[in-house]
Amino acid sequence: MMALHHLCPGEKIHLASSQSTASARKLALVKTDAFESVQLLLRAGEEISPHFVPGYATIHCLDGRVVLQTDERIEMEAGDWLYLDRGQRHSVAALDESSLLVTILLE
Repeated sequence: MMALHHLCPGEKIHLASSQSTASARKLALVKTDAFESVQLLLRAGEEISPHFVPGYATIHCLDGRVVLQTDERIEMEAGDWLYLDRGQRHSVAALDESSLLVTILLE
């Protein structure tokens, strides 16, 4: 099994748009002792079931529209950013083809 390529410090990457024809729907960008970053490409109607991560998490909607469900319903569109508390349960549903940049602080 081949290991995932993670970016090296200073290595540049162009993040795919939601309209990308890339086969990967989850692109691992960086994983260090301190944080992990991934890009998620979601098709309209696609959902990520309720889950949580142990550390703080940030979600930046690069393009498209999604609904983030926590204790409340939060609609996000291109340019919106938020963070989640440690262990905060959440789910994601794509209203349109969408691209999210997710960063998780590891503790």
